[in-house]
Amino acid sequence: MARVVVEVMPKPEILDPQGKAISSGLTRLGFDGFTDVRQGKRFELTVEGEVTDAVLTEVRDAAEKLLSNPVIENVVSVRAEEDSGTEAGAR
Repeated sequence: MARVVVEVMPKPEILDPQGKAISSGLTRLGFDGFTDVRQGKRFELTVEGEVTDAVLTEVRDAAEKLLSNPVIENVVSVRAEEDSGTEAGAR
């Protein structure tokens, strides 16, 4: 079994109240080096067999039709993830 990760973010022109709240919280906690926060969604889909280009295309289609709201969100990433659950450089 393989995993495909889909990341969805609000479109740049859409206000992000959750991101603003997180940004304010970071400042209150003393984390001053951040100028903006945008909050998105991450989906992990487990697929049978290997992740081919055809599988990634099918997942992107599903992401654009069901996992995101195309009026206010963009699908920014559809990628295979290694079985270990971590990507190189992710930590």
